[in-house]
Amino acid sequence: MRLGLDIGGTKTDVVAVGADGAIVERVRLATGFGAEAVVATALDGIARVAGATGLRPLDFHSIGVGIPGQVDIATGSVSHAVNLGFDELDLGRRLADALGRAVKVENDVKAAALGAYHLMTAESGLTARSMAYLNLGTGLAAGLVIDGALWRGARGTAGEIGHIPVDPQGVLCPCGQRGCLETVASGSAIARQWATDDPIPARSLLAAAEAGDRAAQAIRSLLVDNVAAAVRVLVLTVDVEIVMIGGGLSNLGDWLLDEVRRVLASWAVESPFLASLGLESRVLLVPAGFPAAAVGAALVGAPRPGEQAAPSAVDDEEQRVSTWQK
Repeated sequence: MRLGLDIGGTKTDVVAVGADGAIVERVRLATGFGAEAVVATALDGIARVAGATGLRPLDFHSIGVGIPGQVDIATGSVSHAVNLGFDELDLGRRLADALGRAVKVENDVKAAALGAYHLMTAESGLTARSMAYLNLGTGLAAGLVIDGALWRGARGTAGEIGHIPVDPQGVLCPCGQRGCLETVASGSAIARQWATDDPIPARSLLAAAEAGDRAAQAIRSLLVDNVAAAVRVLVLTVDVEIVMIGGGLSNLGDWLLDEVRRVLASWAVESPFLASLGLESRVLLVPAGFPAAAVGAALVGAPRPGEQAAPSAVDDEEQRVSTWQK
């Protein structure tokens, strides 16, 4: 059995994944703010899932963590996790010291990509060997899985398409460039453009657009067009077979999927080249409620060739996630 954690800015999701790929236990906790609180939350979540399964942390085949920020996968250190309240944290070592066993750490979007890929390939009729996970959350980024393995690139920045400038005269992005894709197609983009007291700005935006508010309609159109543009970028640069949309904005559900497919199909009418790529048929949504990053983190934690699993682990072969439960 494997254990995976998704440490987010507001909640930490912890799952135990069985050898058959099923989620055996799941615990969700509020994430503490600051380095010490993040470590404490992670240890609390591990203890709760271990207790629920009747296992010790040492009994799990592997433990992995997905977390925002820049992650050094060799050392398990995390930097620039602003939403978690720290700039540097040696998370892998801190958890390993507390648990007495190795813990692997990965960027949360990359972990979610692996979780989404394993869910996708478990579905009948889906045999894609390449996939992009397009995370539409506070920001915009993608994780890439090629032949079943994460592709990080030369310096770990593969998939950071949110920082591709699409409007040289656009607003200043936190990355220092202007008019990045993230500034027009993300949760933060909606919040910046649409003032509301609703804790879910996208919900307020869509309601106003449906009611005929022209400003809301323009922002909605900009959002959909640029999510479609992100799909196009991923296919044109990596030629992935599937682009799975996840993250907070994916909760807009079938409406978002249908609108993105509509835009992609309209571009295909104008361009025989794009028509030949079948972009609209490559887009899917991660099912609502599926803890992609936590499941992916459990898979990330699997020992690499030549490494040994936890002392009492009984299954050395990586199992694909074949099913899930909330």
